Amino acid sequence: MAIYEGAYISEIVRGGINGVSKGQWEAAWSMGLSQAQTFRLVVLPQAFRRTAFPLAGQFISTIKDSAIVSVISVQELTFQGMELMAATFLTFEIWITITLLYFLLTFSLSRTISFFENAWPSGSEPFFSEAPSPKIFTQKNGS
Repeated sequence: MAIYEGAYISEIVRGGINGVSKGQWEAAWSMGLSQAQTFRLVVLPQAFRRTAFPLAGQFISTIKDSAIVSVISVQELTFQGMELMAATFLTFEIWITITLLYFLLTFSLSRTISFFENAWPSGSEPFFSEAPSPKIFTQKNGS
């Protein structure tokens, strides 16, 4: 399961990074940024905007599909609900409760990701939090 989910997540991240145009890399290098600064200050903010929702969807799917990933998974919640139904005969009330718990788990994750994406700067320009100013090179005249 981890390999399966890891393959999807790595493709989402790869697609986000490859989605940043080559011109953005070259522009950052021409401003004097190192490769690490370019990646951190130019590429990652743009890649994050492109991958936030697909990663959130994949994360929510992982929670739904696996008992290993979350503390209260669908399988465990359903199993406990069925045992409770057998003991109390409150089928409708228990299924409604299971549905609400499941909804709260996935909806809260969706809203959190939505909040972070809306808080991120809009537009295609990179968000420079600590980028250096452009250097102006002057040629020294030997005369």
